Formats: sequence, structure tokens, C-alpha cells
Amino acid sequence: MGPAGVLLVFGRGVARAGDAWELTASGMARVAAAVRYVAEHATAGAPRPRVVFTGGWPEASEGAAPPPAGAREGDLMLRAAVAAGLGDLADLYAETRSRSTLENLVHTARDGLLGGQPYGPAYPLGLVSHSWHLPRVRFLVGKVLGLRGEALVEVPATGGEEDGDRGLLLAARLGFLGARRGDTLLRRERRMVAMARFAGQVRRRP
Repeated sequence: MGPAGVLLVFGRGVARAGDAWELTASGMARVAAAVRYVAEHATAGAPRPRVVFTGGWPEASEGAAPPPAGAREGDLMLRAAVAAGLGDLADLYAETRSRSTLENLVHTARDGLLGGQPYGPAYPLGLVSHSWHLPRVRFLVGKVLGLRGEALVEVPATGGEEDGDRGLLLAARLGFLGARRGDTLLRRERRMVAMARFAGQVRRRP
């Protein structure tokens, strides 16, 4: 399998720090994983890889307002990557309106940020996230992009939150059963989020 020519880096939240916003420790770990992967696979004369940082504000699922422009996950990850010198080795892009892993994929594809290359074993798509998140990412990439198996290469991050996806893969498999189109998947996800928020409100009632 060849190295990934395009890396898709998934965000993991933003946090308020006084008057500013910053990435969570898990988000920074994912940036570091992307930087490390590109540096390890850099070859003189080879085409520059493309790295897409995707994420807006997942806290929207809890009803939180979005951070201001320039302070969303994709913005902050790209800024951290530039500070780490990744811009010298790769072309960097950001998608900043997504509120979930599914939206990461749908918006990135619709915005044309994945390039026009056919993905396969010789030119796989790289997925950068934590190991506990990657199985759900793979499942959703299969749904949205139709890519599976050796068309994908996992780039696991370490550090920060080490297990934050319990039960979500099963929920995705059940909730998205039979769905393929992006619009259908998004409608189902919004319905699932609304039901989860309602159930949470019921549990909190005295």
C-alpha cells in the first residue's frame, strides 16, 4: 500500500480560554499525528500531499452556539499545523462548518477538498483520529464516499482523551441502516441527535 496523498484530520472539540478559543488536548494530538505522518513519508520530488482539517463545533449537538469565525476546529487545527511547520511539506485546507463526523465527510466531499483522484491501495485516503474513533470513521466513509478496505489508511493519534466513542458506532450502524445519500444520512443524524437531547432532558427532570 502506498502512502496517503490526502489526509483527512477530524477535530475533537474547542474550549474557551479566557477571551480566546483553543483546541482540546485530543484535537492537538490529531494535528501532531498528521504532522508526524507527513514528515515520515516525505520524499524528495514526490507531489505535495494535501491535508484537510475538518471540524466546526461538535458542541452544537448540546445546543451550544458556534465559536466566532477563525476559532472553529478546522481553523485552529490548521493554525497549529502551520506553527508546527507542516505548511512546508503539504498543502493545507480547512472545513469549518461541520458539527459531527458525518458532517465532516459530507461537507468535505461537497466542497471538493478531497481532490479528484481515485482512491485505492496505491493511493489511499488517510484518516487521522484516535483509534477508538477510527472504526466509526471507516463506517461513515464507506457510507458517504464508498471507500473501504485498502482504499483507506488509518493514522491513529495518541494523547488527550483515549476513549470517547462508546456505543456511537453501534448507534450509527442501526440509525443509518440502508441509507446511502448524504442528505438522507444527515436527516437521520439530526433526528438521532434530537432524540438523544430529548432523552437527556427527560432524565434530568426531577
